[in-house]
Amino acid sequence: MLVAVGCESCSFKRLTEYNAAGRRLRQVRRLLVYGSCVRDEYPEIFERVSEGRVPLSVCPEAEHINIVSLKLASILARVELEEVVVLTVDGSPHCVQLHHALEEAVRVTRSGVPVQHLVVEGGEVVAVSREAVKAARYLSRVERLIRERKAL
Repeated sequence: MLVAVGCESCSFKRLTEYNAAGRRLRQVRRLLVYGSCVRDEYPEIFERVSEGRVPLSVCPEAEHINIVSLKLASILARVELEEVVVLTVDGSPHCVQLHHALEEAVRVTRSGVPVQHLVVEGGEVVAVSREAVKAARYLSRVERLIRERKAL
């Protein structure tokens, strides 16, 4: 069952079920990949961030990160996007994978698409740098940053 949302002619669709070169994506050229719980937990934020973008949901608890990464790479290889935004809840060990999946897809396709990483923390949207997403992959770097901060 498809349900309309605030953005014009959007439907709730899963990333893995969307055509990698779907007509709406080719027209709009702006993609929002979001953790499916965001839409339910923060509907106002979801509607605001999805405006003017094609929103596609992912639940990393249900969909393997490799499948998500390959789907994103397939989209990047087929559609000349103006931007890709990832929106998840902060602190979720599952949702953080969406940020990594996008970075991996950009890397393997050598895409120059502008990327935005957003997380919801305490009901607010927080922009996260690509450097922070990369650092989150390396626990030794995170540990070093924590130790340096404690030393101050």
